[in-house]
Amino acid sequence: MPRGMVEIIDRALALGSDWLWSYVLLFALLGTHVYLTVLLKFPQRHLGLAMRYYLGGRDGATGTISHFPSLMVSLAANVGTGNIVGVATAVAMGGPGAVFWCMLTGALGMATRYAESLLAVVYRVRDADGEISGGPMHALERGLKCKWLAVVFAVFTALAAFGIGNITQANAVARLLADGSAAIPVHYTGMALAAFVGVVLLFGLQGISRVCTACVPCMALLYIAGCSILIISHAEYILPAVKLIFTSAFTGQAAGGGIVGSTLMLALQTGVRRGLFSNEAGMGSSPIVSAPVHTPNAVQQALVSSTGPFWDTVVTCTLTGLTLTICLLADPKIASGDGSLLTYRAFAGSGCSWLLTVSLLTFVISTLLGWSYFGEKALEYIGGERLKRPYRLIWVVAVYVGCVTPKSSIVWNFADLTNGLMALPNLICLVALSGVLVAQTRRYLHPARLNEIDPAVYEMTQRHSCGTESTD
Repeated sequence: MPRGMVEIIDRALALGSDWLWSYVLLFALLGTHVYLTVLLKFPQRHLGLAMRYYLGGRDGATGTISHFPSLMVSLAANVGTGNIVGVATAVAMGGPGAVFWCMLTGALGMATRYAESLLAVVYRVRDADGEISGGPMHALERGLKCKWLAVVFAVFTALAAFGIGNITQANAVARLLADGSAAIPVHYTGMALAAFVGVVLLFGLQGISRVCTACVPCMALLYIAGCSILIISHAEYILPAVKLIFTSAFTGQAAGGGIVGSTLMLALQTGVRRGLFSNEAGMGSSPIVSAPVHTPNAVQQALVSSTGPFWDTVVTCTLTGLTLTICLLADPKIASGDGSLLTYRAFAGSGCSWLLTVSLLTFVISTLLGWSYFGEKALEYIGGERLKRPYRLIWVVAVYVGCVTPKSSIVWNFADLTNGLMALPNLICLVALSGVLVAQTRRYLHPARLNEIDPAVYEMTQRHSCGTESTD
């Protein structure tokens, strides 16, 4: 393709992505977060109760995996380079105040994740092979009777998986290892990463969930350890950093001392956008892995799933933002408008660059595995079981291609655009089926009936396992 044509396509994708994320999704996603928080009477308040179900039993439940592995696969796909480099970019562009708005977006997003996961379980199905599937495409088809919109969602999800969940992630880690002290050639990284992912995919969801269950807690602890070292080594700047984050969130921040100058609107826009993009609440991807979970009713799994944005954004993104703000106050010379450069300078300054490298590597591996399942189920919905094996092969090849391909903005712009477009059908589904959300929540959450079996959920899975068609 001629270079001029590539540049035209790149600019078109960039304009579409910027418009979608700066205007449409900024208001649609945030508005849905607030709407569902109020409608469902603040389900975020049950955070502690949700955590108690992580290692709960399976009595009376139907499904393929339990709550904890499902949450780990969801977090594996959500927690990635955006939690580190993305937050750094928000701080570099919008100032420390962006951290507060990012955190608030994550807290509000818990209600939306609760809602979309609830619908995924209510409208889940069992195929001819006995495997349970669910997600926005099934809720759109069976709940709204809108097959064409379900297909649209599935198409955008399959495309987004290869962009935001594969090629861009593989490229980021390959470049990091090649440009860092390890100086590992990109094709070596590509072969090793593709081989590892290919082996895991041979075992399907069970293999993905086992790896993510082991990987996600370890990568989280490792990253927390790195941030803790930086924070402790500059302990005298903790309170000033916290104060700066909160004050600049509402007043803006004048430039000076290594801290970028910003207005209130710029801090709000960059923080909210990063929070929305990071935890993916409302995108419709994470509910796909909520559907096959062992759960007596949809609300119990929805409550567990709602903790995803808390760990992804409220904890991880806030920790990143606090660490970077502290480092900027301690050493203004590390300031940079480039998010990746700012993060590297902050960690390298305290001798923790290796921790950053390992953290990013594990984040990328987990994202590749989590998104592989999302894309597989979306493509399976469109073309059936016969596409599963070819898809997995193409996915592994794409991992290698992503590693060896020179960094190109066209790939990132395409990923951003498709990732945003998949959210629109899902948001329509959430609002249109809000009556189902309210009814289920009143029945199982407020009366404290979280362990009660929902006959509709149980009987539906039994009916599909017998090979009969649903009459819903």
